[in-house]
Amino acid sequence: MPPELAFLLTLILRMAVAAAFVVTASIITERAGPTIGALVATLPISTGPSYVFLALDHDAAFIAQAAQTSLPANAAIIILCLVYVVMAQRRSLVASCGTALAVWTALALVIRQFDWSLAGGLALNAVAFGISIPLLARYRHVKMPLVTRRWYDIPLRASLVATLVAVVVSTSGWVGPKVSGVLAAFPIVFTSIMLIFHPRIGGRATAAVVANGGWGLLGFGMAIAMLHVATLHFGSTVGLCAALATGVTWNLMLWWIGPRKKLAR
Repeated sequence: MPPELAFLLTLILRMAVAAAFVVTASIITERAGPTIGALVATLPISTGPSYVFLALDHDAAFIAQAAQTSLPANAAIIILCLVYVVMAQRRSLVASCGTALAVWTALALVIRQFDWSLAGGLALNAVAFGISIPLLARYRHVKMPLVTRRWYDIPLRASLVATLVAVVVSTSGWVGPKVSGVLAAFPIVFTSIMLIFHPRIGGRATAAVVANGGWGLLGFGMAIAMLHVATLHFGSTVGLCAALATGVTWNLMLWWIGPRKKLAR
C-alpha cells in the first residue's frame, strides 16, 4: 500500500473514532438535561482522542510538553464560557458565540507565546476559575424547553470533532507540541452546543448548559495536569489512562454531590 494512502486511511479511521465518541456524548447530553449534559461535555471526548492519536505518532516528551500548554488553554475555555453565557442572555448566536471564540483565540495566541511550567498553568487556572465560577453560578438554573433533534445535529458535532482531530494529528509534526497542545484543547464541544442549541432553545437555556460546565472544566484541567505529570514520569500510556481516570472520577464526584445538595436545601 502506498504511504500516502496508508496515511489517509489511518487519518480517516482516527476521525471516525473521535466522531463516535462525540455522537455518544451528544445523545446523552440531549437526554440528561443541563447538569448531567454539562458534565458529559466536559469529559475529554474531543481532547482525549486527539491526545491518543498524538501519542501514537510522538514520544512521551512531546505529549508531556503539549499537555503543559493545554493546561493554560483550559483557563481560556472557562473565559470563553463566561463571555458566551453573559452575552447569550440578550444577544444572538453570532454575536455571543463569535465574541466568545474571538476571546478564546486571542488568549490562545498569547498563551502559545510563553513557555509554561506546570505551576504557571495551575496558577492561571486557579485565577481564571476563581473569577469565572462564582460569576457563572447565577446563570446555571434555567428551565429547559423540550429539545427536538434535527437531522444535521449529530453529523455537525461529529464533523467538527473529526476535523479537529484531523488538524491536530496532521499538523503536529511541523507545528510542534506547544501549538498541538493549544489546538487539542480547542473548545469544540462547547462550540457545537452553542451552534446547535442556541437557535433552538434560546440563549438563556443554552447558557445554562454552558454555565453548568464550569466545575467540570476544573476537573478537565486537573486531568490535563495529570497527563503531563504521569506521562513525564511513566510514559504516554500511563499518562493517558491516569488523565482519563482523573476526569471521569471528578465528574462522577460532581454527579454524586449534586442530588445531595438539592436534598440539603
